[in-house]
Amino acid sequence: MLKTSLPPDNSAILEKAIAAVAAAMADPSRVKMLCALMDGRAWTATELSAAADVAPSTASGHLARLVEGKLITCLWHRYYRLAGHDVAALVEQMMGLSWSRITPPETTAPKAMREARTCYDHLAGAVAVQIYDFMQTEGWLEADGSALTLYGREQFLTLGISLSAHPRRKVCCACLDWSERRFHLGGEAGALLLDHLESKGWIQRVAGYREVVVTASGKAAVKRLFSR
Repeated sequence: MLKTSLPPDNSAILEKAIAAVAAAMADPSRVKMLCALMDGRAWTATELSAAADVAPSTASGHLARLVEGKLITCLWHRYYRLAGHDVAALVEQMMGLSWSRITPPETTAPKAMREARTCYDHLAGAVAVQIYDFMQTEGWLEADGSALTLYGREQFLTLGISLSAHPRRKVCCACLDWSERRFHLGGEAGALLLDHLESKGWIQRVAGYREVVVTASGKAAVKRLFSR
């Protein structure tokens, strides 16, 4: 048995909790629902049943299992959304881990999805990886991507992005991008950057999907701001 620093009783509880999370995810239909919710929106049960391609009655059972596993929450009027940033990070990490286990001759992920998409509340895809690589090379981020440097904070302010003095989550983190198999920017900084890009008209969300369209002005801005 894997040794942990927890007392035996707590260790057993933790093991059961891990198994429960894994069991809640262990169905293709539930995985489809979780992936759909990665766009950060709240979805109705009907929308999620369509996304998972199952009957509404079947979807109801799957949603109950996900709620019980604390992976999603049920809001007013039967809207569902991911339970939090930690769940979104888990789903994205699982995508990356699973993608590395298959070896198709060529990725079947849509080109638009690989180029730019949302990862819950921040930007993902090739564009996001390019931005992250630039930030790391230019010293905006600590080596492991776990924090912004003082220079990085100054650069965010220069962009017009103000970070919270006392954030309720990590300021930033290196989030594994499942299609690029490299990192993009997560955390509060990643979420605020996505909002900033959208407010400038540099990206446009595709309603009902995770895909994000980078506009012509957006491509010019990314090249100007995030390339050497």
